[in-house]
Amino acid sequence: MLKKILFNLLFFSVFTHAFSQEINGVPIVIDGDTLKFGKERVRLLGIDSPEILQECKKIYLQIAFLTFSKDYKCGIISKLKLKNYINGKEVKCVYNSRDRYKRPIANCYLKKTNINSWMVKNGYAIAYRKYSKKYVFYEKYAKKNKLGIWSGSFIEPEIWRKNN
Repeated sequence: MLKKILFNLLFFSVFTHAFSQEINGVPIVIDGDTLKFGKERVRLLGIDSPEILQECKKIYLQIAFLTFSKDYKCGIISKLKLKNYINGKEVKCVYNSRDRYKRPIANCYLKKTNINSWMVKNGYAIAYRKYSKKYVFYEKYAKKNKLGIWSGSFIEPEIWRKNN
């Protein structure tokens, strides 16, 4: 039984590695979940960030039972936070598949840090459960600590896209 498990683990790791592809370089940040390397747009796997035109609400004052909030451009903030994080540095994206728009769907790294998880952990994107559960832990952390979009209220990006 142990031999069979070890064989399957070895086969799976070799099989998936053989089909992984990489894109490296200094990307242009399109939005909070899309990078561009030359002419190739890369979609960050398992996350969904607010759209560029999307607005969210942020609490700016709470008095007893009254809460005051204001709209802010969370899609632009998400893009700017990603752009500032990358800050003109080399990024490596690893992917195995493409989406319906033929974009690679990738885990991207700045040195050894997974950019996808960084975006979710800091509240600039949500875990895109429809495609992956990998970042749910980071989303719970951001929500608990009221980071980024979790400091107020927002419409999930997928729902916002459908309505706009």
